[in-house]
Amino acid sequence: MEYIIDVKNKKLGRVASEIAVILQGKKSVSYEPRFLGADSVRVKNISELTISGSKFEEKKYYKHAGPLGHLKERKFADIFAERPEWILRHAVNLMLPKNKLRAKRMRKIIIEK
Repeated sequence: MEYIIDVKNKKLGRVASEIAVILQGKKSVSYEPRFLGADSVRVKNISELTISGSKFEEKKYYKHAGPLGHLKERKFADIFAERPEWILRHAVNLMLPKNKLRAKRMRKIIIEK
């Protein structure tokens, strides 16, 4: 079953947790944690997603390349301006269980701008 979620004026965390529950198959009658599930999610109006408080300007994402001194940081506002779909995918990815089904579940998200 395909779920269609319009994220216009909705909070990032609430949308991400709703998508994570659907992708795990917990809304399905035949839920089994060890199976992938047949549910997929189509997200619309991703550019109109909101985030509460002052996090839009202050939240930072960190990435480390390995060698000393190679810690890179980017602000939420910069990433959201370029790739708002990455923000949502990253949030959902961190909410899914860390097992071998995670990547397969992430492929079931279709994001439309």
